Amino acid sequence: MSASGDKSVPFTMGGALFGARTMIPLVLSATVFGAVYGVLARDAGLSLAETVLMSATVFAGASQLIAVQLWAAPLPVLPILIATLAVNSRMLLMGASMRPWFIHITAKQAYGSFFFLTDGNWAMAMKEYFNGYRDAAFLVGSGLALYAGWVASAAIGYGLGSMVGDPSIYGLDVLLPIFFGSLLAAMWKGKGDLLPWGVAAAVAILASQFLPGHWYILLGGFVGSLTGLVRYKAPVGGSRDT
Repeated sequence: MSASGDKSVPFTMGGALFGARTMIPLVLSATVFGAVYGVLARDAGLSLAETVLMSATVFAGASQLIAVQLWAAPLPVLPILIATLAVNSRMLLMGASMRPWFIHITAKQAYGSFFFLTDGNWAMAMKEYFNGYRDAAFLVGSGLALYAGWVASAAIGYGLGSMVGDPSIYGLDVLLPIFFGSLLAAMWKGKGDLLPWGVAAAVAILASQFLPGHWYILLGGFVGSLTGLVRYKAPVGGSRDT
């Protein structure tokens, strides 16, 4: 990390506010799942304080849902750790992909921002970077917006309890897949993306059939990224499609 940052890559309040405004649609949909987590946490026997504290300190929706679904007495610590490790290993790839941006800011700014890294604001941040936006505070601003909504919705879900019911009945479970699909469409750079995206999807689907837990996420992301790297280093016909 740069010791003092690079003026060509700013880290400003304006960038953080822009990130927060950009994430409003995802915040609204993510609160639905935060509320579902609150319901499940209450049913698992967690108190309101414990439910909110987990959201505030972990801030990882899939991991929290896995944890409360495995919650029992005695607490199965090892299975919870393994499951959350598997589902969050993708963060290694996501963090590495942001190196061209974050290498130019201070370590304090970068690592402070990475606490707020999620699938949604990572994808949106990369989209903005590809479009030429350079204010690195975008990630922390967008993450803070998601963080506030997530923690608040956990408390709301805990209070509502069983009244929330099954979100799939109302079609709310498709909000995030639709959002991420729109992000993929926005990040499309040409037919050159077909191969790594296709390989990532195929590996993830295949792995999900044979491996327990959420290892398919890491495998799909890793093999897809490796495919993109190999293709970039050795393009077919001596040119890189865009």
